Amino acid sequence: MSHSKTVAVLVGSLRRDSVNRKVAKALEALTPGLRFDFIEIGDLPFFDQDLEADPPAAWVRFREQIAAADAVLFVTPEYNRGLPAVLKNAVDVGSRPYGHSVWNGKPGAIVSTTIGTTGAILANHQLRSSLVFLNVPTLSQPEAYISNALSLFDEAGELVNESTRGFLAGFGQAFQAWIDTHTAAGAAAKAA
Repeated sequence: MSHSKTVAVLVGSLRRDSVNRKVAKALEALTPGLRFDFIEIGDLPFFDQDLEADPPAAWVRFREQIAAADAVLFVTPEYNRGLPAVLKNAVDVGSRPYGHSVWNGKPGAIVSTTIGTTGAILANHQLRSSLVFLNVPTLSQPEAYISNALSLFDEAGELVNESTRGFLAGFGQAFQAWIDTHTAAGAAAKAA
């Protein structure tokens, strides 16, 4: 099956054995109509306006990768009741230079994941607030707050919880429809 749309995936946890990355990989496996492109963000220098005169190569690479994608998926933990700094930095780097944001109009979705019980809801909504400002039409339903995530995977990192598998499959279908809707709307607006 050919994959018609490319989704840039940004994982807010840099851990090698990140449960957020496991959730993103499980969602990828359950959403065969989309091609997931995992974009590494750990090497992005912190945003500093002074660097825009000669942007770091990592910024240029990142901006090109996001610009080339049809949509973006953020999968984030919650650190100290907020968004991980590495993910916020990626959002900031992509939003500049002013007037040339790679996020503008790109359909998106957020999955927040925690090993605890809160579903990382505060990080999810903190990110959602930034995406509203950046004109990223973000999937609102179904909301994806995944709790107790360590119990969802076996020792090999495979998703074994059937309820979560069903939820992620439905989320993936909704996200694909969301992308299709916004891609068609964007094409119609350009043609007008």
